[in-house]
Amino acid sequence: MSAREEMLARIRQARGDVSGATTVPRSYRTSGEHAPGSDAVVAELVDRLEDYRATVVRAAGDDTAIGAAVASALAERGIREVMRPPGAPEAWAAAVDVARTDDGTGGARELDAVPAVVTGCVVAVSGTGTIALDGTPLCGRRALTLVPDTHVCVVRVQDVVQTVPEGLARLDPTRPTTLVSGPSATSDIELSRVEGVHGPRTLIVVVAG
Repeated sequence: MSAREEMLARIRQARGDVSGATTVPRSYRTSGEHAPGSDAVVAELVDRLEDYRATVVRAAGDDTAIGAAVASALAERGIREVMRPPGAPEAWAAAVDVARTDDGTGGARELDAVPAVVTGCVVAVSGTGTIALDGTPLCGRRALTLVPDTHVCVVRVQDVVQTVPEGLARLDPTRPTTLVSGPSATSDIELSRVEGVHGPRTLIVVVAG
């Protein structure tokens, strides 16, 4: 069968003109060789994130230690104000001089004046260096994580998996999902890299635990 005939056959099948269904191969990997949260997947995630020019900070798993790591990372950049979504622990922002909670009313202009935000995440995929946010109170609304110039994202080690199928299994497909792989960046035709075009210019990942 030619490519044209196959394409037309699929169109007819989709329209219900023929019976039977095409068998879709499902032989791809559904899990990695390393367990979620293991030292191996955490090390791989850190390697990928740093390769993408994100800043990675390690911290203990308690909220106070996470808050200290957040404040230190921001202070190094001269940032002393942070906003958090309503579901993020208060302790994550408590050590920053000015800490506010997003009430969901601020638009793009108001959020553009916020120097940094700190959020949690749903899952992180070590194989691709990708962090997933889903708009829940822990992750915050999408605008909160895309408009401010600096995003501090807390990733707990137990939420790190190795493969994309493992990561997708932890997501709710009915929620708005944002996938983050390093700071926002793009390149022009001459491959000149520009950061902060369609998201935060700076991504700081606090790996906790």
